[in-house]
Amino acid sequence: MDAAVVTLNDAIRFVDLAGVLANAILGGIAARAARLDLVGFVILAILSGLGGGMIRDTLLQQGAPVALTDPYYLGVAILGAIIAFFIPFKGRASHLVLLLLDVLAVGCWAAVGAQKGLAAGLGWLPAVLLGMVTAVGGGMVRDVLLMKVPTVFGGNTLYATSAFVASIETVILTELGYPEVGSVVAILSAAALSLLARRFGWILPSEVNIRLPKPRSGWRARWWSGHRRSAAIPAPDEAPKDS
Repeated sequence: MDAAVVTLNDAIRFVDLAGVLANAILGGIAARAARLDLVGFVILAILSGLGGGMIRDTLLQQGAPVALTDPYYLGVAILGAIIAFFIPFKGRASHLVLLLLDVLAVGCWAAVGAQKGLAAGLGWLPAVLLGMVTAVGGGMVRDVLLMKVPTVFGGNTLYATSAFVASIETVILTELGYPEVGSVVAILSAAALSLLARRFGWILPSEVNIRLPKPRSGWRARWWSGHRRSAAIPAPDEAPKDS
């Protein structure tokens, strides 16, 4: 294998593990806000950092999830829980670092999920779905355990949309024969879109209200409701009698 490809794969793995650490810490921060104990910190950190990949690997049914077979992933998630347990992360600088790691992980996880779907012989649409599940699944599981509506369901800046765009880019470039380029493009574009969404407050619409046109005159309203037709038909006791 080319040395440049090996270096790129190592860099992607580093971003992947950094994203696991960041999201594990975010899970620990959520556990602190919910006033959970150390067990709650560890469980939320593991699910937040590794939940998406575990759901993906379970859906693919190609052996045990990578999070359970690769000791680095589980170890990094537990490390994130311990860090969040002892450090409150109330400073602006710490939140900025976590934000950068998180937005970089969105594209990385989406790319990994989409490529694994294609490698399993799935079509482009299931591959895109797996990419999105990998990116947002952990946060959704965390929010459900905290009895909250998952943040990716709306009311927040773009996150699932960034994963969707990254998955599409990965599928296209992988099908063209450039999987490594697809991973890099997915990571950078998803991070840029997520940061821009936070900067300018971009969100998806929560609902669309379609207003039906009102009748312009009274006779149209009566005709539509059937009043005109009922008035034209005589009642049984008013029917004309034979002479």
